[in-house]
Amino acid sequence: MRKTIFPAAVLLAVSSCSDKTSFELDTYTVEATSLSEVVTATGTMESVTSVDVGTQVTGIISNLFVDFNDQVTKGQLIAEIDKTVLQSELQSADATLASAKATYEYNKTNFERDKALHAEKLISDYEYQTSKKDYEVAKLAYEKSQSDRVRAAKNLTYAEITSPIDGIVVSREVEEGQTVVSSMNVASLYVIADLDHMQVVGAVDEADIGQVKVGQHVTFTVDAYPEDTFTGTVTQVRINPTTTNNVVTYEAIVSTTNPDHKLLPGMTANLSIFTLELEGATAVPLKALKFEPMADDEGSNLPKPQPLKEPAKNSVWVVRDNKLVETAVELGMKNSVYQQITSGLKQGDKVALQYEEKASDNKGPKAQENPFMPKPPGSNRNKGK
Repeated sequence: MRKTIFPAAVLLAVSSCSDKTSFELDTYTVEATSLSEVVTATGTMESVTSVDVGTQVTGIISNLFVDFNDQVTKGQLIAEIDKTVLQSELQSADATLASAKATYEYNKTNFERDKALHAEKLISDYEYQTSKKDYEVAKLAYEKSQSDRVRAAKNLTYAEITSPIDGIVVSREVEEGQTVVSSMNVASLYVIADLDHMQVVGAVDEADIGQVKVGQHVTFTVDAYPEDTFTGTVTQVRINPTTTNNVVTYEAIVSTTNPDHKLLPGMTANLSIFTLELEGATAVPLKALKFEPMADDEGSNLPKPQPLKEPAKNSVWVVRDNKLVETAVELGMKNSVYQQITSGLKQGDKVALQYEEKASDNKGPKAQENPFMPKPPGSNRNKGK
């Protein structure tokens, strides 16, 4: 839904009298105006960065160093898995590597010797090819043992789990002594969120989404702090629709800072997205662009119309020297009540809005009678009596 913020109009009345009726010309005095158009929406607070911290190795949780709401920094040790099995796997990989290295070096020496002998035709081709095969197999086994040792050493480092970001522990999913199993889905230990930088995922009605653009200013409130108004900026407008009870909405992402950590994930925010903001603009009410002057004989004392010699795409009628002068204007932005004028008018000009018929006694505008209002006593009597 939308709401509009606009200034009060200034009206100048110019009267005309005749025997039967009289008219007033309502005008608007042009002055510096603030134009605003607001789209309202609701949304949910989220942290811009939220990380599920898991483990890539299987084992028993031996130590948990942080808990709910603890502040952590990137690289800080937050949990530890029992290292007994992992250390034994590394020792086994070291032994295998040493054995593979010895075999590789032995076969390499034999191959280089047999290669020289084969060149002198002192050994058969079969003996040379056998020596070459043993060397290549030993080389591959040595390379594999090197890779296995690197993996075992890396798995041992995975037993020490550190924070990937600066943030706050939002959730703790495990207890000390609990066994975590590494599989296709990484076992989650903690959820850490950066609460310094938050965002609101707002649901904007399909009727208003066309007005919402990246970079627009936003204010919002949350129920937890009804007296506080927070500010943000539209950073993304997502085109994927959501339909709920036949109501179509689109997501607008609003980023904001949260230095006091008042805003928490999951809070409901009431958004006001400023789709139009103009300060000190020259503007007139929309009805000024639709005004049509009366003919001279309809109101002899009203300002006389003085149209343009050549028709203009957009024009308004300005009261000058008791004349109603048609003036060409160029239009800018508008809201539901006011239209910005970029050229053709200056502050202080009096722009015609409409004619208002008045009673013949000139006591004020002729009021429209409501047939449902009760009549005063004696109102049904004949005036001739």
